[in-house]
Amino acid sequence: MLIIEELSVRYEQKEVVHNFSFDVKKGEVLSIIGPNGSGKSTILKAIARLQPYSGGTITFDGENIRRLSSKEIAQKMCILSQRNQAPADISVRNLVAYGRYPHKKWFERLNAEDEAIIDWALEKTQLMHYRDQPIAALSGGESQRAWIAMALTQRPQILLLDEPTTYLDIAHQHEVLELVRELNREMGMTVVMVLHDLNQASSYSDQIVVVKDGYRAQIGTPEDVMTEQMIQQIYRMEAEIQYVSWDSAPRIQLKSTVKA
Repeated sequence: MLIIEELSVRYEQKEVVHNFSFDVKKGEVLSIIGPNGSGKSTILKAIARLQPYSGGTITFDGENIRRLSSKEIAQKMCILSQRNQAPADISVRNLVAYGRYPHKKWFERLNAEDEAIIDWALEKTQLMHYRDQPIAALSGGESQRAWIAMALTQRPQILLLDEPTTYLDIAHQHEVLELVRELNREMGMTVVMVLHDLNQASSYSDQIVVVKDGYRAQIGTPEDVMTEQMIQQIYRMEAEIQYVSWDSAPRIQLKSTVKA
């Protein structure tokens, strides 16, 4: 579905992503992990065509994304950042409605089908009773759900999430990731997300890509990737890998910093 081949990205004269390759199958959840400043978010923005890239190709359903119009990109994929900006007084429903505009012609009004999709997205994200409230009145977890509802009304084939649980407490982190898992399993939505928490990446991913200094260090299933050796090499931390009865994914217990 999505193929990234030898992707390179520059900021001014400095190359920050180097010959990076991976592919995502339809209906798969892939997480990108790595230390701060390793290039994770840059890769995600390049996929969404928000960040120019200097080399390589990104192919979506057999088409080079450079050949797609901005409207076509918006119809196929949606990216949500750590902090998404909207006017403080905009209502939840009006924010969610913006997801329909990539599918409308210039000045074309929303029709009954659009309204039904908006209501469905609000119900799916459990926000119907907040629909008339301003977005600024919501909690962090509720606000993130509102942005995901907007993405749902956009009906993208792939959802790109840049650290969706940052700034949220543990309960809201769980809530958001459970919603992402539900969308993936029930709707077959393909998801690519950048995560910091290794245990979240392990539990919610089919594949994990490890980034270090702009290079792909490793790729594979959580069982393949989440090893004591990887954590020591990439994060300079000693760790123990555990398995618990309620989760088939490996659990990472960090111990101490590796001494130089």
